[in-house]
Parts: sequence; structure tokens; C-alpha cells
Amino acid sequence: MNRLIGMVCALALNILSAGTSLYSADRSREINRIHAAQEVFHELMETPDHAIPHELLESAKCIAIIPGQKKAGFIVAAEYGKGLAVCRTEHGWSGPVFLTIAGGAFGPQIGETSTDVVMVFRNREGFQKLLNDKFKIGADATAAAGPVGRHVGAATDVEMHAQILTYFRSRGIFAGVSLEGAVVTPDHKADEVLYGRSVDREAILNAKVPVPPAARELVAEIRRYTEGEKAEANRR
Repeated sequence: MNRLIGMVCALALNILSAGTSLYSADRSREINRIHAAQEVFHELMETPDHAIPHELLESAKCIAIIPGQKKAGFIVAAEYGKGLAVCRTEHGWSGPVFLTIAGGAFGPQIGETSTDVVMVFRNREGFQKLLNDKFKIGADATAAAGPVGRHVGAATDVEMHAQILTYFRSRGIFAGVSLEGAVVTPDHKADEVLYGRSVDREAILNAKVPVPPAARELVAEIRRYTEGEKAEANRR
């Protein structure tokens, strides 16, 4: 009997250890996703001639960043990307929620090279799309390739009236690109791993949930480039 009890206890400990290891691996992966998103946004904004114009960032409601996927120096062929989004609130920028994007112009590109995507949500309607189970760019939310440069300049009416402006980096070059037909879905499992429990995405994006320590540098990086004159002063 004692031997049987010992075997059961050992099995339970092994299961618990395996579960803890899996959770740690999941958390490490999501934290790496946050760091990669921060790097993409920083590199985009440090190339002024191809950056998102400051006027657009100053009025942005939300920003989504989908870093390209790499492993051991090789491109990971995939038909989708994983990223995150943060939103502006009266209390500052929110913590991130995780998302995936698949299909449309995104799918074929991601298999060819490491591809980074940034989406600027320009109004409350775009924010609401991030709370949906999924939405299709161009169908459920109007979108356009975003203008690049230090200022909006000669942006078209189409760009100025779009709910989402999309940007793309391939082979080191940033540009506005259309992501018509791409489908964006929430990654609830990753949210739960980061926040340690099941958390309502609307509460996160409305800053009713504190920014996790792992995401504070990302939020600070975004704040640096989205606060108008303060952001410009920080760059000098």
C-alpha cells in the first residue's frame, strides 16, 4: 500500500512539474512576443522618412504590432502572424492584448521573408473591432495603406477616412501596404498567460487592468512617439 501511495504521489508531482514547465514556456514565448513588438515599433519610428507620421500617432486610438517570425536565424514559413495591440485611454496607454492575423495579402508574404506589420486604429470603431471574435480587414473595418514620412503631407482622402492604416516591413524596408482580406482574431490563451488569469479584453484595453511589468517598456516606447510635442522633444 505504501508503495502504491508513493507511486501516486510521484506521478502527481511529475504532472504538476510538467504543467509548471509548460506554463513557464508559454509565458516566456509571450514575453518574447512583447519584446519583439517593441523592437519593431522602435525601428519603424527611428527611420523618419518611412515612419508613421506623428500627426497620425498623436490621434491614434489603438496600435497593433505583428512581428515577423524567426527561429535560429531562419524564416519560419507560416500563413499567419502573432502580435498584440494596445489602446489609448484617458489614463494613458493600456496593457497589451494578443491577436493573430491570417490570410489576405499577409499570408503569401510571411512565407517568403520575415514580415512585420503595424496597424494604426484611428477611431472608436476600430477599437471595437479588437473586441470582436474576429474581423476581416477591408470588409468589417475599412483599411488603407498608411502614408509614411515625418508628416501626413499628401495623404489621400481614402487614407484619411480609413478606420485602420496598415504598414509593412519586408527585407528591412517599411512601407504602407494594403492588407485587404486578412482576418484578425484574439489570442485569449496568450492573454491569460500574460495576466495570470482570464481577463476581459475590454477591461485591459480600457486600462482597467494594470500594465504587466513585462509590458511596461513596450508601453513606454509607444508613449514616447505618440505624445505630440513631448515625443518630438524626446527624440532630440
